[in-house]
This record gives sequence, C-alpha cells and structure tokens, in this order.
Amino acid sequence: MPKTLLIILIGPVSVGKTTLGQKISKELTIPMISKDSIKELFFDTTGWHNDQYAHKVGDIAYPLLYYFADLFLQIPSSLILDGNFTPKYANSKIAELKKKYDFLPIQINCFADGQILTNRFHQRTNSNFRHPGHCEDCIFEDIKESLCRGCMEILEIDGEVLNLDMTDFEQIDYQKLFQQLRRFSQ
Repeated sequence: MPKTLLIILIGPVSVGKTTLGQKISKELTIPMISKDSIKELFFDTTGWHNDQYAHKVGDIAYPLLYYFADLFLQIPSSLILDGNFTPKYANSKIAELKKKYDFLPIQINCFADGQILTNRFHQRTNSNFRHPGHCEDCIFEDIKESLCRGCMEILEIDGEVLNLDMTDFEQIDYQKLFQQLRRFSQ
C-alpha cells in the first residue's frame, strides 16, 4: 500500500509555490489545498476592503486549511498544502495531525534570488493576475525582508525536505521532482 504524503510547499510570496503545487497535483493526482484559494473564496463571497481585512481573512484561511487537511488525512489521502507557513504556527499544527494520522511530511523548500523575487512580486502586483482582495500593493513593506532574503525558514517537523531553486522556472527539473515524490510514496 502506498504511503500517505503530506507535501508542504514552503517559500516566500511570489516564489511560485501555487504553480508548482498545481503541477505536482496534476502529475501525481494528489489534491491541493491553497490558503490563497480559500481567501479568494471569502473575497468573492464577502467582498474585499483593505489590507487589514485581507489579513483577517488570512487568519481565517489557515484554520480552514488545517481542517480540510485533517479530513483528507483521515481517509487517508495524500495531499499538498500551499501557504506561507512559518514554524511558529505550523510546527504545532503539523505535529497535531501527525499524532492522529500516519503520513510522511515532505517539505518542498522553494527559494529564489531575492532581486528576482522582488521583481516578480512587483510584476504580479501590477498585473490582473492576482485577486484584488489580497491587497498586495499594501503589503510590500511587511514582506520586503523575506522577498530580499529569497527564502523562508523550513518547519521543524519530522519527514523529508526537498530544496528547490525557483529562480529560473525553465531550469527546474520537474520530472526529477515527480520521481522523488513517487519514491517517497512507495
């Protein structure tokens, strides 16, 4: 019987976590839960107002993300989680799930050159690609440091960590990544 995987996408804003998660989801037929998708559902239902409201909706989205993860893991079903996870909060949430269910946590640590990441953020903010409810034009100063650093701290959980340089999307060996993930599930 294949192992249940909990694939956790780690990385700063604009690094490409959601696009990566969608590729993995399609290739391995594993569902993905995205914090931003949950937020956008709220925005489409309740409207959006300002960056404080966007932050509040983000605070609501994380408990929902973990709630849905719990539902999938109890089946058991492998799953991809997409969000800006920080050890301060996520370590305990993943540990709670691990106490309840048998799964292998795999963090994909997405990182990129800080200047390229900052440029991506500005391009994305100035495009119609992102939902306006995210109010990204208001958050640059709050996330500037993590963008310039180009990475985020990995979680302190058992499991595997795969480091993936997302600086140049054309240089990513997706087939190698898919093979690694398939091996973990055997």
